[in-house]
Amino acid sequence: MTNRKLYEIALTLIPGLGDVNGKKLVAYCGGAEAVFCEKKKALGKIPRIGDDVVQNIGSKAIMQRAEAELEFIEKHSIKPLYYLDTEYPKRLQHCADSPIMLYYKGNADLNAQKTMGVVGTRSITEYGRRMVEMIVEGLEGSGILIISGLAYGVDAAAHKAALKYDLATVGVLGHGLQTVYPATNRKLSTEMLEKGGILTEYISGTEPFPGNFPQRNRIVAGMTDCLVVVESALKGGAMITADIANSYDREVFAVPGKVGDIYSEGCNQLIRTNKANLVTCAGDICYTMRWDIDTKTVAKQMRMFREFSDEEQSVMDAFGDTDIVHLDDIIVKTDLSPSRIASILLSLEFDGVLTALPGKRYQKL
Repeated sequence: MTNRKLYEIALTLIPGLGDVNGKKLVAYCGGAEAVFCEKKKALGKIPRIGDDVVQNIGSKAIMQRAEAELEFIEKHSIKPLYYLDTEYPKRLQHCADSPIMLYYKGNADLNAQKTMGVVGTRSITEYGRRMVEMIVEGLEGSGILIISGLAYGVDAAAHKAALKYDLATVGVLGHGLQTVYPATNRKLSTEMLEKGGILTEYISGTEPFPGNFPQRNRIVAGMTDCLVVVESALKGGAMITADIANSYDREVFAVPGKVGDIYSEGCNQLIRTNKANLVTCAGDICYTMRWDIDTKTVAKQMRMFREFSDEEQSVMDAFGDTDIVHLDDIIVKTDLSPSRIASILLSLEFDGVLTALPGKRYQKL
């Protein structure tokens, strides 16, 4: 590691500075190392840089801690990402309060062409689990990077589904990389390193303090093109992340739930107040985001949620266990007139449920 990295890390360790003012110092001085070389008198003239911060910049303890962090990084094959580095997540880079430094372990491209965050309650229900699985399955083969917080519940379900359907996935932690919290997700985090990774703004030794998790939510929101809230109460980390994503002008989606269910109240509230798009399947997301993925998979998911009229259902029943059926078989198996069947088939084709094949045959999508 170069001396440059030493100063970049040291910059984040200055008490009372913060990410916004830290970047301001870099802009005024011309670089992280220049901040530590600048005269205190000159630093004191920079707006909103208080005397306490100026005095702390000269602390030997800061440089010693930065050196220790460099040793930890090298020992554990961790990649430090400074906010001006090319590998730093570009979507996050454009957020004013983005971290000056990130610490990354993994193989996923943090600047993937398409990224999606998935968040929700730690107390996931079976409904929530099914929805996470179905949405991620619908994105199989798309190359979309799935981002979440590696917490209990929805987060873990999203990471597991991504691995299952061969999508890269990154977990954003609320502590240093010396551990993984919760401990039950340590095995999952190891699996994620092969095609994904774990990421944090916190130096080694930082414990998972409760206040760190709302703070890390801005990273999840900032790194994504869109954010999907699967289940959430009216208050909680997922709702905080949704608010941040909206402030960053990201598209937010929410899975609707049963009225009165505590872990659907947050999602229903986001939809009701126009802070989130309603989502029932991957197709809803791809349509809004204009993402081009496997249309057959999307159509299949959309069909699962389409309500058929009695006549439409009789036509669908004519397929039985097969995907392709001849028009004559549909006529024989239903009590409908040929003209009525033709109208129904056209409607189902427009809705992406069926497609017409040569020889008067129809195929379920």
